[in-house]
Amino acid sequence: MRINKYLASSGVASRRECDNLIRNKKVTINGQIAKLGAEVNDGDEVCVDGKTIALKKNEYYVLNKPKGYICSVSDDKGRKTVLDLMPENTGRIYPVGRLDYDSEGLIILTTDGELAQHLTHPSNNVPKTYLVKVEGKLTETDLNPIRSGIEIDGYITKKCKAHIVETNKEYTKAHITLYEGKNREVRKMFAAIGKDVMLLKRIKIGELSLRGLDRGKYRKLNKQEVDYLMSI
Repeated sequence: MRINKYLASSGVASRRECDNLIRNKKVTINGQIAKLGAEVNDGDEVCVDGKTIALKKNEYYVLNKPKGYICSVSDDKGRKTVLDLMPENTGRIYPVGRLDYDSEGLIILTTDGELAQHLTHPSNNVPKTYLVKVEGKLTETDLNPIRSGIEIDGYITKKCKAHIVETNKEYTKAHITLYEGKNREVRKMFAAIGKDVMLLKRIKIGELSLRGLDRGKYRKLNKQEVDYLMSI
């Protein structure tokens, strides 16, 4: 196994970040400074900054994040994090991507830096689908600027899919599928067409859904689901 994959699979960091550790001579194999592309064999001792890194089985979870939690391992403001919802005996898991404090829904947590990199890198165009609830009535025509790309924060968003699933005088619910993930992007897109978001919930990554998972609950992903996420 190549050294960067070994480190990423052990939860050290993404492959790209592991490559930087190797370039900066932070990594050794059997006491020798590792080179990019080096192979790790059974019985080899791998260290980062002198600390032995053992290859371990990665952990994968899907969580239905409630409002009032941040997607981080810690918070200097003392707010609750998604790790507070996970069992204490889990490994060094990290949330993949972000859902803001007031948003809810599907978040993946894992020790696998390679999967995290795959799901979050913009070039991979991983689809993420959200349920959005806004005040008042909205038509399919109103969604056209969002579908085609709309200017927010000085840039034009990528084209996306959007359709209305429920509407009345008081509110409208829509599904929107994005292929990028900038900070508070969905909220800003709807603000650009004059609508404040009342509820924002991520319901899918690719075709992986919450499958009836209650708010605040989690489950482990199986091998087929992990393989699928790496393939999209």
